Amino acid sequence: MTLRAARVNAGLKLTEAAKLFGINKDTLSKYEKDSSNVPRSFFINIEKFYKIPVENIFFGPQSDFFRKLKTA
Repeated sequence: MTLRAARVNAGLKLTEAAKLFGINKDTLSKYEKDSSNVPRSFFINIEKFYKIPVENIFFGPQSDFFRKLKTA
């Protein structure tokens, strides 16, 4: 699942999740579009805030995730 899908599944709005992570909502939006370079501090809190194992989250450009779904 994408980082955005993980947030939505956790029932959090963009602004709510950004506040939990201690970042600007624009930064979180950027991470959701391309999560290939998220900082370690963010990465560590994903499971805590979204309650999803990081192994279940796709890290990389969101467009790559959807491209892989189409070819699968």
